[in-house]
Amino acid sequence: MEILTPQDLKEKFHDPWVAPYQKVLTMVDGDLVEIVEYHPCIGGSEWMVYQYERSSDLVLQSKRDGNKHTYLTRVGKTDLELKPSFRAAGIQEVTVEGGEVRVVHAGLAGAGVGAGMCRGMAEGVKRIELHDVGGGSKLGKAAVITPRMEKVILGIDDTDTKEEGATWTMAHNVGIELSKMRFQYLDHVTVQLYPHNPNKTQNCVAIALVFAVLPGEKDKLVHEARKLLKKYTLSDKTSIAVLEGLKIPEKLRSYSEAAKMSMITLEEAEKVAGEVGVELVEVTGNQGKIGALAALGLYNDLKEAARVHE
Repeated sequence: MEILTPQDLKEKFHDPWVAPYQKVLTMVDGDLVEIVEYHPCIGGSEWMVYQYERSSDLVLQSKRDGNKHTYLTRVGKTDLELKPSFRAAGIQEVTVEGGEVRVVHAGLAGAGVGAGMCRGMAEGVKRIELHDVGGGSKLGKAAVITPRMEKVILGIDDTDTKEEGATWTMAHNVGIELSKMRFQYLDHVTVQLYPHNPNKTQNCVAIALVFAVLPGEKDKLVHEARKLLKKYTLSDKTSIAVLEGLKIPEKLRSYSEAAKMSMITLEEAEKVAGEVGVELVEVTGNQGKIGALAALGLYNDLKEAARVHE
């Protein structure tokens, strides 16, 4: 077994059959770990998503968006019974030790090359423990060690007026600005709300921005987001809702579904936020809390988030 940093790997492996991953991030919530990987290819990463969920019972859920694939895993260890084509690669072990996450990948042939060398060269990786290189007909196996991070989702609403502005663009630009401050900007989700709301500016949507942050950095993220929104918003009703962790409370999901189909009062929003532990932050006013909270309950269900209920 060799312990190698991303730079060590880049110096050691110049072969045309090594394609470095772009970035690897790991977020922890109790005994759950969400692994986000930016694959070197786009559609090719669908094969990995399919194989990992098929091969490893540690993988609870997997999905792909472009070249970004996400695995929701549980902490633990399992025996992989790899079989060419059918179960070609998977996660054998997930552990959290102090400020680090250790994920053991194993795969046959090319999937084994991806297990160590390709992942090991990615931004966000501290080092790997390389057991077997893989390639050809051989098994590849490596532990990928990354910093322990946490997931924070910011719901944002009411930043424009009937005369000018666009909430989705402003929210995205805020996300880009925050990404320059060590916060990892993972996703931007447009959530359609009640289309017959008489108070809407036009399309009636709220935005969820998804981040990975280092432990203890959540308050700084919220502070900087509030500062940026206060600077750029055109509305006197702008608010933020803050959800931490990898789980969406069932009551929050139900609230978001209700906000797509009916009018919700500020009092109802504040009550639900208190019950599910979501922080509501006034930026320029309170009215935006209703939609900001609603954005959180559907941030990980893109089809339902976009759906219009007539």
